[in-house]
Amino acid sequence: MQSMHSLLDKLSKEYPDFQFIQDNMFWWSAAQKIIHMDRHATHAEEYTLHETSHAILGHSGYNRDIDLVKLERDAWDYAQRTLGPRYGIAITEDIIQNNLGTYREWLYQRSMCPDCTETGIETRQHIYRCLACGHMWRVNEAKLCALRRYSLQTK
Repeated sequence: MQSMHSLLDKLSKEYPDFQFIQDNMFWWSAAQKIIHMDRHATHAEEYTLHETSHAILGHSGYNRDIDLVKLERDAWDYAQRTLGPRYGIAITEDIIQNNLGTYREWLYQRSMCPDCTETGIETRQHIYRCLACGHMWRVNEAKLCALRRYSLQTK
């Protein structure tokens, strides 16, 4: 396996429109065209290819929470099938599923009714409605901070 420095050198040359910067987490800023990554993290190469995939695929936002899960899956697929082989990095299904599991848990927590704890559905961006009791709530962005749910109606 190549070094992270070597990978970043190759990616920077192949994708000069994107900037790669050291950060304490991995994320893609579509507005700034910056791929943030932690060079010293476990599986840094795999996660860097994943974030690069977001950039290549033009991911810039989402309207519904479930759309984020699809964007994540698409980026992992591209990283595993296209970028991994190109750069000699094997991205295992375990790494992908462990990462996607965090998004599935995030989605589950957002969809849990704060009134009765049953599952709700997102009816508009950040607005959920419980399938069991009809309660409605708004959620915050909560990708990098604590989840908050705010009731919109009372029974």
